[in-house]
Amino acid sequence: MKKVILCSIIAVTLGTACNNASPDTPADQQADPVTSSAPMAMTYSIVNILPHDSTAFTQGLYWYKGKLYEGTGAPEPYRYTSSLRILDPATGKLEKKLEQGKDFFGEGITILNNKLYQLTWQNRKVYVYDPETFKKTAEFDWNGEGWGITSDGEKLLISDGSNNISVTNPETMRVERIIGVYDNNGPVGRINELEYIDGYLYANQWETDYILKIDLSDGKVVGRADFSGLLARNTKENVQLEKYRQGSAVLNGIAYDSTSKNLYITGKLWPNIFEIKWQ
Repeated sequence: MKKVILCSIIAVTLGTACNNASPDTPADQQADPVTSSAPMAMTYSIVNILPHDSTAFTQGLYWYKGKLYEGTGAPEPYRYTSSLRILDPATGKLEKKLEQGKDFFGEGITILNNKLYQLTWQNRKVYVYDPETFKKTAEFDWNGEGWGITSDGEKLLISDGSNNISVTNPETMRVERIIGVYDNNGPVGRINELEYIDGYLYANQWETDYILKIDLSDGKVVGRADFSGLLARNTKENVQLEKYRQGSAVLNGIAYDSTSKNLYITGKLWPNIFEIKWQ
């Protein structure tokens, strides 16, 4: 189970950072939450349901060259291991897997400039791999927890479980600025798995059934999709449903196919991946 670290309103206002930002990296200025409108409710339809390895503690999901890439973690008390995987998006079939053991807790993944970046939760490392061979090509130190990661095509966008998004140089892993996420009620914490889509940041909010749509110009949550009951309505696997009810099999994983404009979403230990489209 992850430890939740939330930034206070004071931290956002004064520019102090949670976890991985250096003191000289101020948070972006935010609009006044009191005067902000509530996030728009986003609706969806299911396009396809794929099988998914229900022992995969999904931490990151990413679409690349027609394949789904998945990163998993190694939580206790479950006897699983961190891994990198390539899945066939038409069938859900596992095509390639790198077992990484239990020496570190694998977190979010993304691919930028033909490099696969993998965060670790509390190991303070970012690992870089060749996305075709899974050969490790580099590693970086990271000052804090790693949760979710994506890219806007130039910079890496990284979450740490707070309401902060770290805009990061992919060559040095230097945090260049911080975006504080908020809605009409104030800072929005527990930002987890990330996906960049058409100028917006989409994020799982840990331990909720929400995917948030975030305006990166100011960090405002402009949309929110509620996936409550998605798994329960679409699977008969009682063991997985029980894990879901107990809170371990939470929604986590967003991948975007820019050709079809559809999203693939799943959760930790879920027996299915859902291909969806916004309505």
